[in-house]
Amino acid sequence: MVKVAHIITRLDFGGAQANTLYTVSALDKQRFDAVVVAGPGGLLDEKAEPARLVHAARLGREILPFKDLAALFQLRGLLKKLGPAVAHTHSSKAGILGRLAAASAGVPVIVHTFHGFGFHPRQNFLKRGLFILLEKFCALFSDALVFVSKANMETARAAGIGDPARYRLIRSGVKLTGYPAPVDRAAKRAEFGFSPENVLVLSIGNAKPQKNPWEFLEAAGRVSAKNGNARFIFAGGGEELDGLRAAAAARGLAGTCLFTGWREDSAELLAAADIFALTSLWEGLPRSLVEAFKTGLPAVCYRTDGVTDILHSGENGFCVPQGDLDAFCGALSRLTEDPALRARLAAGAAATDLAEFDIDFMVRQQETLYAELLAKKGCAL
Repeated sequence: MVKVAHIITRLDFGGAQANTLYTVSALDKQRFDAVVVAGPGGLLDEKAEPARLVHAARLGREILPFKDLAALFQLRGLLKKLGPAVAHTHSSKAGILGRLAAASAGVPVIVHTFHGFGFHPRQNFLKRGLFILLEKFCALFSDALVFVSKANMETARAAGIGDPARYRLIRSGVKLTGYPAPVDRAAKRAEFGFSPENVLVLSIGNAKPQKNPWEFLEAAGRVSAKNGNARFIFAGGGEELDGLRAAAAARGLAGTCLFTGWREDSAELLAAADIFALTSLWEGLPRSLVEAFKTGLPAVCYRTDGVTDILHSGENGFCVPQGDLDAFCGALSRLTEDPALRARLAAGAAATDLAEFDIDFMVRQQETLYAELLAKKGCAL
């Protein structure tokens, strides 16, 4: 039985966290004994099997050098105690501290998945350079570097992070059989005060700078001013949620653009919507876009990282230059006003080949990768 420790900063809402929990529960139990090691206080802690969740009390999201050093030593001690043959890290903070801890604890196989990067073009060059340097250093201790999108893989290659021979593409999986979700569209819309005749634009994500929800709000204001039938929902909680709600109310959009906070019915929201929209500034490859296409929704998104892997303008939606709000609003307006165009792009969305995004396929790929790397190290399965 091979012990595997998945290390992630905290189990908050997000694709990386949900997929890590699913992997730990779905790995072949005849071959693997897996646990999650995470900082405390995650919103998804209750979703983890108690026996498969180990808290690292000093591991937190904020960058605090002394606390982070303490977290490094704590992780090292936990890994020595757990004795895994594989340490698989996720997220930027846990990816750096976890790999350093695993290397110093003598873990035979170390894998890291990039669900996006801790660095991005909007950072100042010193901070961005430091993150890239840390990723380069930690790549020296990584037996495999896993990417969820081709775009992220090319970004890492261009930045000189790791040996490309160790790169692997394993998509961020979705339970595809759950989409489209069965729903009474009229009833679901009525929950928010919307009618069946409204054209509903939906975005799903964390209300934080990465997802750029303020430009979603701005787009809602511009598009609804041209088309009074358009309605908007941003489903997701986060640090900017209260400010967004207040701003929507101040702009007279309280009944037009809703910021709902986190919801458990995102699949039903997708099934009740007409268009999916995403204003993210950096990404891995958003699972919500995969879910939208499987539901049959056309999408309007900024051309951000892995989005371009599956969104093709004129086929299943529109992919516009990042930060070009005029182009974004123009594409949204076209879709809200033209039912025939919506129908054509919706058909294209539903026809998008998403087989490699199946979550169980993702787990099987990870099992294969672990077996390959263990064999190279002479470790028996």
